Amino acid sequence: MTSSSKFIQKHGLYSGEQKEAAELSRQELDAQGIEIVRLVFPDQHGLLRGKSLTKNAYLAALESGIDITMAPFFFDTANAIVMNPFSADGGFAIEGLGGSPNVKMVPDPATFKVLPWVEETAVVICDLYMSNGELFPFAPRSILKKTLQKMADNGYGLIAGIEMEWYLTRVVDDMLQNGSLGAPGSPADPPKVAPVARGYSYLLTDHLDEIDDVLRPIRKALVSMGLPLRTLDDEWAPSQVETTFDILDALAAADAAVLFRMTVKQVAKRQGHLASFMCTPAIDGFYASGWHLHTSVVDAETGENLMVPLLDEPLSGLGQNYVGGTLEHGIAASVFTTPSINGYRRRRPYSLAPDRLTWGQDNRAAMMRVISAPGDPSSHVENRVGDSAANPYLYMAAQAAAGLDGILNKTEPGPLSEDPYSQDVAQLPTTLADAIDALEADTFYREAFGDAFIDYLVTIKRSEVSRHASWVAENPDAETYINGVTDWEHREYFELF
Repeated sequence: MTSSSKFIQKHGLYSGEQKEAAELSRQELDAQGIEIVRLVFPDQHGLLRGKSLTKNAYLAALESGIDITMAPFFFDTANAIVMNPFSADGGFAIEGLGGSPNVKMVPDPATFKVLPWVEETAVVICDLYMSNGELFPFAPRSILKKTLQKMADNGYGLIAGIEMEWYLTRVVDDMLQNGSLGAPGSPADPPKVAPVARGYSYLLTDHLDEIDDVLRPIRKALVSMGLPLRTLDDEWAPSQVETTFDILDALAAADAAVLFRMTVKQVAKRQGHLASFMCTPAIDGFYASGWHLHTSVVDAETGENLMVPLLDEPLSGLGQNYVGGTLEHGIAASVFTTPSINGYRRRRPYSLAPDRLTWGQDNRAAMMRVISAPGDPSSHVENRVGDSAANPYLYMAAQAAAGLDGILNKTEPGPLSEDPYSQDVAQLPTTLADAIDALEADTFYREAFGDAFIDYLVTIKRSEVSRHASWVAENPDAETYINGVTDWEHREYFELF
């Protein structure tokens, strides 16, 4: 047995808790009759990629990891090859990444989940490592872990609650026989779908009952996997659903978000439906979906909520500084919170989505909505800027980094807003192109996440913007767009997200 076969032990990659979780997962394989384990990692777009391992291969991976190509990191959202894998550094400005080398996929056994909708199958989220045992620097989960470690080094932890909107539709034609199967940089034709409900409403129980046969197996799967599901709600637009979860620490919340989206999409697909987390599909009558991220800063040792206000204040001083940092870096964070061209269709005044850098007491028009009361241990803030297709790891890392910066520098958020859509403050970017420019020029996130990653993400996202601009130039008649959404956007995002 070579030394590389003990990669995890050699580089000390497992904590004591992970070693215990690894042993528990071994026991679960036998107890649950598991034959296949899907090892997955979140890519730069927040999509899960990976391999299906046999039981014995998974047991080996708990010691040695498993090699996997880093090729997905060359791709934009349409699998256009953006980076040159055969240049000296693969286009990544880091030695050792030329020629599309393998990286090590190392299971995080604490994420082991049995999949209720697939026989004899489990899933485990992985971290990616270089051959020298260092974290692969472009993996979003690694970026979040490093950011949370910086918070912990300063005595803080971050807890988060997920509130995400999405669309449920019924597949009418899968387009496998009648449509394009796609090519690199040119997505396949998405399935043709029909809504599952009609009419705008909100919290209407009759709408929920109409789709209960589809939601029930999704709900059962989420609960069976141990994800802390709280609610399934009828959202405003026809076929739009909102789902919320109880609070988790930030890394577990990001893991829960990607597993939630995976579960919803896969279970729905098996029932002849398509679930989409695309912000605004090009379907008549559909409205923008968002992802509201609820967070609190806690004491890293005791878990005490440090944002609870005293009398006559909206949040504690630390909580106000946390909001101040988020607002100060909100423009540069836009690529992380709203990474799709389509997501910027939310950023309109009087749309219940924020269009500028504001905070308000229980005000849904503000970017940072404060939900608090003096002495209330559940006091927290809700960042309402996110696209429902956002990469959970980058969204939370951007929030954690900005909030911590505000705390350390005692950044003041300014006065609370009573009318956020008219307040004279800086506007958020209204296009992905503008957001990319802001991120490229930003020094804060370059320091927080590294120049190499920021330059990489800017390059990847500009490919997306360039392809969209070329399509619009060839199809300039906006009257042919549905809901103002281009066919390009629908092909690019609807099935993918």
